Amino acid sequence: MMEAVAALWRRAVATMKTKEFRDYLTSTHFWGPVANWGLPLATLNDMRAPPDIISGRMTTALIFYSLAFMRFAYRVQPRNLLLMACHGTNVVVQSIQAGRYLIYHYGSGATTATVDTATAATACTVCAPSTNFITTAADDSVADANDYKDAIDLDPLMLCHD
Repeated sequence: MMEAVAALWRRAVATMKTKEFRDYLTSTHFWGPVANWGLPLATLNDMRAPPDIISGRMTTALIFYSLAFMRFAYRVQPRNLLLMACHGTNVVVQSIQAGRYLIYHYGSGATTATVDTATAATACTVCAPSTNFITTAADDSVADANDYKDAIDLDPLMLCHD
């Protein structure tokens, strides 16, 4: 087993010493996708934020932008699989954000109450619960969170809110 790992390592080092690899590292086929990885990484970071700050229009635009560039990355010669992977990841994370947006604005999250910070801070020390709870008020008004101590947590991604 160790011989196979050593052989793989030697082969990787030999590949990195080639002129073609150095040319690849200095090309836009490498640095373009590296810069583009900022989009999905920023979206992953934004998943910790509350869904009320998500822009539905921008999320939709980024999904279609990444779909178009995934096709481009596949069709261009030579194929740019690093760019395709970047935009594929962006489509997935933007779609998750779109789901959060839709649940918050059009789903059951639209009629939610907010728990005060003291209640949320004492609830759990490992992962603070979502501050969204189902309300059952007949007039759909925002009710006091203390009235719904046994309410259901609506955070679909089960993310920690720092």
